Amino acid sequence: MVPWLRSGSPFPPLDAALDDPNGLLAAGGDLSPARLLSAYRHGIFPWYNEAQPILWWSPDPRTVLFVAEFRLSRSLRRVVRRRRFEVRVDTAFRSVMAGCAEPRSGQSGTWITPAVIDAYTVLHRQGHAHSVEAWYDGKLAGGLYGVTIGRMFYGESMFARETDASKVALVKLVAILGRLGMPLIDCQQETEHLVRFGARPVARRVFADWLSRLVNSPEPAEDWTAAARAAPDQP
Repeated sequence: MVPWLRSGSPFPPLDAALDDPNGLLAAGGDLSPARLLSAYRHGIFPWYNEAQPILWWSPDPRTVLFVAEFRLSRSLRRVVRRRRFEVRVDTAFRSVMAGCAEPRSGQSGTWITPAVIDAYTVLHRQGHAHSVEAWYDGKLAGGLYGVTIGRMFYGESMFARETDASKVALVKLVAILGRLGMPLIDCQQETEHLVRFGARPVARRVFADWLSRLVNSPEPAEDWTAAARAAPDQP
């Protein structure tokens, strides 16, 4: 049985997560900032569709991208150098989430519901969530968003309305994280797209060890806006 979270109840230990479906840990609860931050601190994330209760996951293995292992192809390096896109940080967080919620080929729906957008927008206002945006001709062409705690970055979703827009945003994210001394991106689950950039699976216990160190590390002294200005276009 999957435990049902009530107000104030803690998450179960990670080793209580199911093997099938992989990583399902609990259901219920809410999307308050306190609940979300507690989840991320423990390596747990929400993922569900609108017809379901909130479902909480911690899969094993966990897909991560070490900033030092990021792979930048020559073709994408050329795209970045041409500066076709203007890259901004934290200027359109809610719009980035809305872009990530747009219908995609081969998908019947999205977990990024209006309630989820509202919840993560609160985290953004509190300084715990950030967006990296690619703009083209004054319009939002793509981007990504994620959550930060300590020196840990949890990647949530990305989208593109123009070819390479989300990839350029990811390149800039890696450059920012390198400047801030944040060595790890949680990618949650493996996709072919992320594997091309160097993402790889690690055992949940390995991820939990990294997580424990990084979430309890001091926040970077430099804020995201300043880091984005100072970071190079590519790592």
